[in-house]
Amino acid sequence: MSVVMVIEDEEAISLLLSYNLEKEGFEVATVSNGMNAVSEVERLMPSVILLDWMLPEISGVEICKLIRSKPDIKNIPIIMLTAKSQEEDKIKGLGAGADDYVTKPFSIPELMARVKTNLRRAPLFEEKEKILTFKDITLDLVERKVKRGENYLHLSPTEFRLLRMLIKEPGKVFSREVLLKSVWGENIYVESRTVDVHIRRLRKSLNKYGPDYIRTVRANGYAIDEHIQNSDTVSDTEENDED
Repeated sequence: MSVVMVIEDEEAISLLLSYNLEKEGFEVATVSNGMNAVSEVERLMPSVILLDWMLPEISGVEICKLIRSKPDIKNIPIIMLTAKSQEEDKIKGLGAGADDYVTKPFSIPELMARVKTNLRRAPLFEEKEKILTFKDITLDLVERKVKRGENYLHLSPTEFRLLRMLIKEPGKVFSREVLLKSVWGENIYVESRTVDVHIRRLRKSLNKYGPDYIRTVRANGYAIDEHIQNSDTVSDTEENDED
């Protein structure tokens, strides 16, 4: 399922967009604070961004420039939403890197059509970034699907983001604090044990169809590799015993 991120500080507009996007079958993520927008884009990797021009603290134009400056997210289509209808404003928005420009008040059917058009025509990821693999585990970043061998797995969005982060850097140990910040976001308070719960669920889904590649490094965090047990690691069974 494609994810559309709505970066909009007006709650009524954000709710209206979310409702109609979900009706069209999209998963929706909303951000109301422009200062958090870029980090949320990096965390969630949406398929399309609807970006309001007039945001508090930092403008949509500046956010657009920041997104275009970052290699991992620079190719995500951006549709600018604004009450500014003058030609020079459109030129400014497109010049900052926006792919499309819609003026308020906008037609919902037209906006939905523009979202679908940008989704079809844009190179969302470089070829190497569309699919992530580790051994027999495959993540389709565009369709948000996960396979192990020939079996599709049903993961929650959080479990998908955890697995994506681990697979992007096999062998690297991620601390619980880093995983919390990257997967849940900087401004969301959750306890560190929440990571353990989601890792356990992710393991349960993955291990139905093959060996356990997620390594728990005692007092440090988690990594994905060819799961070699040593004195610094604990298995899922041992981890459960510690609860």
